[in-house]
Amino acid sequence: MSSSVSSRADVPDPVAEVDPDYPIDPVPPHARRSLFSLSIVLLGFTFFTPTMLAGAQLGAAFPASSLFWVLLLGSVVLGVYVGVIGGIGARTGLTTVMMCRYTLGTGGSKLASLLLGGTQVGWYGVTVATLAGLTMSALDWQGRGTEILLMVLGGAVMGVTAYYGYKGMYALSVVSVPLLLVLAGWVTWRSLDEVGGWSGLAAIEPTETLPLAAAVTIIVGTFASGGTQAPNWTRFARTPTSGFWACLVAFLIGEFLMLFFGAIGALSFGQGDFVLVLYQLGLVGWGLVFLIANLWTTNDNTAYNFGVAGAEIANSRSKKPFVIGGVILGTLLAITGIYDNLIDYLVWLGILIPPVGGVVIGDYLARWRHGMPGTSALPAFEWRNLAVYVIAALAAYWSKEAEWFIPPVVGVIVAVIGVLAVQWGRRPAPELVRS
Repeated sequence: MSSSVSSRADVPDPVAEVDPDYPIDPVPPHARRSLFSLSIVLLGFTFFTPTMLAGAQLGAAFPASSLFWVLLLGSVVLGVYVGVIGGIGARTGLTTVMMCRYTLGTGGSKLASLLLGGTQVGWYGVTVATLAGLTMSALDWQGRGTEILLMVLGGAVMGVTAYYGYKGMYALSVVSVPLLLVLAGWVTWRSLDEVGGWSGLAAIEPTETLPLAAAVTIIVGTFASGGTQAPNWTRFARTPTSGFWACLVAFLIGEFLMLFFGAIGALSFGQGDFVLVLYQLGLVGWGLVFLIANLWTTNDNTAYNFGVAGAEIANSRSKKPFVIGGVILGTLLAITGIYDNLIDYLVWLGILIPPVGGVVIGDYLARWRHGMPGTSALPAFEWRNLAVYVIAALAAYWSKEAEWFIPPVVGVIVAVIGVLAVQWGRRPAPELVRS
């Protein structure tokens, strides 16, 4: 490891009030949560209307006989990747950006925080724009001023539960997740009835074409950034196994269901958004309930992500100021029209974000799985790992351009193997290791 060490500016004030969500500290044993609690919060995160839009695009590009397997493949890739990094988060008790201090250095981690936190601010804007647009459609409201007002109100309200942290997000998710499942299951049944059951669905011909690799990239891109930050919640798990399974429940099963619901709605009603399907069935009130619950449970997690990323950048034991700042910025992005570039945004997330998780996974396997040193022993930049990240991101980009294999998978594999190659055997000195 580089001989340079972090300065005293990297050490938080020991007498400062500690946020109960521990944004820059390991989560202590007394604050750990059950598998059920984690699964509910993470399911609330992955139950996301724009994921249905991605499912609708895929539904138009594949016949029903192969669509199921395409959606499952993408969800498995995402779920396993997130499960692994989620298990590491449970083992260390640290957020993703705090683990990046060990992997990229105290200065390099700021780059990861800007990338991960910044993309989550963008997602916040996408969600706020989605809420405003679909609400106006439901109530037949018109006017740019009304739309902006809805964006401002929605952005503010959805940040409230993130401001109160894990407890606030759990309280919202434990009510909304079962409701969303019931509504989604009922409308899926109605959708199948609309096209004459499974046989009628199978008879629908694709209207577009899309390579398998691009399809999986879009699926992984829906939660490439959010999934890479799964340790922000799994660090509350009582065991690494619980963290891993909570991620599989949310990012494999939950992701698959959202994609599936979106695809079925698009094929049956010509609408990729489940809320619009509810509107077509005359259930405007329930459509609004679904919309608000669906987007709120995701966006509060998104705000939580950029809150802890900001806390890492500022080395602050409180995430709250950064939640507020990110909510304001994300709402401004919504007003400028970020929603219009959703698919391109997802593809780029699938290229740039997974290599960050791959570097963390590889470095943990190579050096940190036996213990974590104090942050005062860390270098400003861990150049080997930073170089591997750049190479892995370029490999993922090449994979996209060459239409070879699956770019997010390429990025993760190159990152893991690259870090193992440059770091294997370079473990921290025993006197620095703490259990």
